Amino acid sequence: MSSTRILILGTLLDGPLHGYEVRRRLELWGASQWANVAFGSIYHGLAKMAEEGLLTVVEQGKGGKTVYELTADGRLEFQRGLLTSWWEVQPIVDPFQVALTFMNRLAPADLVVAMEARAEQLRAAISMTERAMGGKQAFGAPRHVDECLRLNAAQLTAQLAWVSEAIGRVKDGELP
Repeated sequence: MSSTRILILGTLLDGPLHGYEVRRRLELWGASQWANVAFGSIYHGLAKMAEEGLLTVVEQGKGGKTVYELTADGRLEFQRGLLTSWWEVQPIVDPFQVALTFMNRLAPADLVVAMEARAEQLRAAISMTERAMGGKQAFGAPRHVDECLRLNAAQLTAQLAWVSEAIGRVKDGELP
């Protein structure tokens, strides 16, 4: 089950919402940072899950806004997906690893410049993520959403440590 599907079902656990409210809640939680949510897919996902019987339409479109509510099957699907996400370790898909695969195709000087630029971007992303922690509750996000940000910051920090160490190895001729 996709992360987006679990997130959509999960946002509806506390009651009916229309698509914009689902999207707004996910944006508040920072889901684009840690769940790779394509916000445009929310509306399609809501309609598809309604067709599958996981949601019901409780109000059809004042101003085009359709309000959805979880069905009993939708709650079961959410629980199944949630537990699966806890119990199964999935590979973290990161396009950066594709770049690593072909690092030998760059001249060492270009590789060092690229790695240094990546390190700078990682520092900025870590700083931005750390600033967001705690601030989301002021707008209604649950306290535990910070754990998603904390994990994201830890992953960025680990990548920064690797890049910083690898720059030295490229300069020393050990890589690629």
